Amino acid sequence: MAASITVEELRGALDAALTGKAELAILDVREAGQYAAGHLFFATHVPYSRLEIEIVAFVPRKAVPVVVYDAGDGVSEKAAGALAKLGYGDVRCLEGGAPGWAAAGHTLYEGVNLPSKTFGELVDLAQDTPHISADDLAAMQDEGGDFVILDGRTPEEYGRFNIPGGLSCPNAELPLRFNDMVPNDRTTVVINCAGRTRSIIGAQTLINFGVPNKVVALENGTQGWALADRELETGARRFPPRGVMPPALEAAKARADALARAHALSFVETDTINEWRTDETRTLYVFDVRSWGEFEAGHLQGSTHAPGGQLVQGTDRWVGVRGARIVVCDDAEVAAVCTAHWLKQMGWDVHVLKDGIGTEGLEPGPVEGVFPESAADALEDITAGEVAGGDFQIIDMRASGAFRDGHIEGADWATRAHIAAALTESGANVVLDVIGGDYLDRNADALAVGGTIMQVGLMGGGKATFGLGKLLSKRARLVGTTLRARSLEEKVALSRAFEDRVVPGFEDGSLQVVVDRRYPLADIAEAHAYMETNASVGKIALDVTAG
Repeated sequence: MAASITVEELRGALDAALTGKAELAILDVREAGQYAAGHLFFATHVPYSRLEIEIVAFVPRKAVPVVVYDAGDGVSEKAAGALAKLGYGDVRCLEGGAPGWAAAGHTLYEGVNLPSKTFGELVDLAQDTPHISADDLAAMQDEGGDFVILDGRTPEEYGRFNIPGGLSCPNAELPLRFNDMVPNDRTTVVINCAGRTRSIIGAQTLINFGVPNKVVALENGTQGWALADRELETGARRFPPRGVMPPALEAAKARADALARAHALSFVETDTINEWRTDETRTLYVFDVRSWGEFEAGHLQGSTHAPGGQLVQGTDRWVGVRGARIVVCDDAEVAAVCTAHWLKQMGWDVHVLKDGIGTEGLEPGPVEGVFPESAADALEDITAGEVAGGDFQIIDMRASGAFRDGHIEGADWATRAHIAAALTESGANVVLDVIGGDYLDRNADALAVGGTIMQVGLMGGGKATFGLGKLLSKRARLVGTTLRARSLEEKVALSRAFEDRVVPGFEDGSLQVVVDRRYPLADIAEAHAYMETNASVGKIALDVTAG
C-alpha cells in the first residue's frame, strides 16, 4: 500500500513549495470531466489513463515529492504503484481524495488553467487594463476608424473562427511583430482571445512593453462578440509574416531590454542550463516560446515547445512541479522576456536564455515523447480479421468523445481505472435513450448481457435500422414508454414514487448527477463550443447566478 498524506500535511507541503522552500507535485489522476468539475487549485491533471505517457514531461525529476489524489475510489493507489515502478521514490496518496479535501472545509475549483486565469484577473484589477465592448468595436468597424484587431490565441484557434477583420498574432509574438502589424502610433490596437484573460494579458503585455499606441482588450473575446449577436468570421488566414523587418526587430529588442531591467529578470547562458540539468536537487523546465514553425526548424536540445502566450495562461499544461526552475528561450530575447516577466510575477523561479538560442547545436523537428519502458512489447498482436472472426471482448480505451464518434462494432468503452469491471461486466445494465433513430443500434452495442433499453424519446426520429440478433445474443429487452399518454392519476403516482424512491439516493450519495463542466451564463458560447467537441461525459451546466 502506498504511503498517505493528510489534508493538513498537504497544506503545509504546499505552503513550503509556494514560498520557494521545497518542490512539490500535486497530481489529479481522475479523468478530464472529474477534474474540470472540481479540483485542488494547484493540482496538475495527469489522468491515470495516460499516467506513464505524460508523467515524465510534467514531473521530470523522479526524486521530487509527489502527491496523487482521486475521487476516493482507490485510483490514487493504482497511480502511486505505477509511479513507484517508474522510479518515483516519494509518492503519497491524499487521504480521502478530492472528497476528503472538500470535507475538511477546503474548496474544489471548477474549470481548467485556474492559477493562470486567476492571475489574469488580478492583472486586470491591479493594472486597470483598458477594455472595449463588442458593441463599441462594431461601431468602430462601421465608422472605419484607425484601428487593428490582433487575435492573441493560437493560429489553430484563430483559423476556426475570429473577430471579422482580425489578424492572427499569438500573445507572445505581439511585442516582436507589433511594428510590422500596426500602421502608426495613432492606431488603436484591440487584443482579443476566446474569453477574457488572454485578451487582458495580451493587451497588458503591449502596455508594459511601452508601445505608444492605445491598447485595449476586447471584453469576453469571441464569446462576447457572439453573445452580442454578431457574426464571427471563419477560415481566415491573415497571419503575420515569417520574418521581422530589421527596424521593427531593433525597436522590439530595445523595449524588451527596458522591460527586463524594470522587472530585474535573470539571464543565464547555456553552460548554466547544462549545469542545472545535472542538479539532482532541483527540477528544471526549458521552454521554447516561439511559434511551432520556428521551433520545428531548430531548437535548443532538450527544450520543450510551449508558445509564450499559452504558457502564461495555461502554465499547468506544461509545469507539474511547484518550486521548480524555469528557463524560457527564443531567438531574439523578446518573446522570452515578455513571457518571463509574467511568470516571475506569478511566483515562478524563471530565467531567460541570454542572447537567444543562436544557430549552433540546434536539433530540428518535433521532440519525440519521453516514454518509460512499457510492458506492451510482451503483448500478443492480433489482426482486425482475427478479431472479426473470433469470440473476443473488445475494450476501447480512447477518450469517450472519440468512442462516440465511431468505434469497432460491439466494442465496450472503459477507462484504465475501471477496465477490470469492463472485462467482467461488459456493457450497461440499462440504457435510457431520448434520441431514438440510429442510436438504437448503438444502444444495443452498449448493453450488457440481460440489459434493457428504455426508449423514452424520439428526438432523432421514430424509424431505425436495427439488428435484432443483438437483442437475442444479449438476452436483452427493448421497452418503450412515455408519460404523455398516461392519465393524470398515473403521472401523480409516478412523481410521488420518484420522490420516495429515487430522490433519497441523491441525498445520501448513492445516486449522483454527473456534471462534466459548469459555465457562467456569459460563457455560453464556450459551453456550446465544448459540447460540439463531443468530449463531455455527463451534463454541461450553465450557472445563471455566476458573474
